[in-house]
Amino acid sequence: MTLLVVWLINTLALILVAYLMPSISVSSFWSALAAAAVLGLFIFVINGLLFWFVGSILQGFVVASFWAGLFGAIIYSIISWALSALILR
Repeated sequence: MTLLVVWLINTLALILVAYLMPSISVSSFWSALAAAAVLGLFIFVINGLLFWFVGSILQGFVVASFWAGLFGAIIYSIISWALSALILR
């Protein structure tokens, strides 16, 4: 349920960005919804690439492949979110 709410918030934010910036336009709510989903997927890819990149430049931290980085970044985000929710409650 939370994922759906975040997706809708991101959709509304995208519509607001298009309203505030004349160089960006969104033709419909459904277009914004699709764009927000694709942007969310790219966030996972970017996080995975960063995870993999840090593993390649930092000695003592190894990430074997892009896919390991992608799944590692997702699991890291979930664990980090859960611990933050528990500790910062």
